[in-house]
Amino acid sequence: MAEFFIVTPQAAEQIKNAAQQGDLVEEPNLRIAARALPDGSIDYGMGFDEQREFDLELVSQGVNILIGSTSRALLEGVTLDFVELEPGQFHFIFIPPQVKPDEASQDGAGESRA
Repeated sequence: MAEFFIVTPQAAEQIKNAAQQGDLVEEPNLRIAARALPDGSIDYGMGFDEQREFDLELVSQGVNILIGSTSRALLEGVTLDFVELEPGQFHFIFIPPQVKPDEASQDGAGESRA
C-alpha cells in the first residue's frame, strides 16, 4: 500500500534543519494543510504545530506529520519535495499523485508558501 503523504529525503533533511535552527523540540510535528481554490488549483501550506484532536498522524522519512480532517482528501498521495527550481533557488514543492516528480520540479507545480 502506498503512503498517504510522502516526504522525500531532501525535504525531510530541510525540515529537520529548520526544526534545529528554530530550537524546537527533538521531534516537532509538521502540519500540512491544503485547500481548493475557486480556479480548481490547490493552495498548500505547512508549519510546525501542536497536535490537535482528530489530526491524522503519520511519519515519513523520520518527520512527524499532522494533517487536519479538512485537508485529508486533498493531500492523499501527495509528495513533498525540496528542489532547485532555478540555479541557487531551492523551494519546497507539493507534487500531486497524478504528476511525476521529474515533471513537477521542472514547472514548480504546487510550490509552498511556507
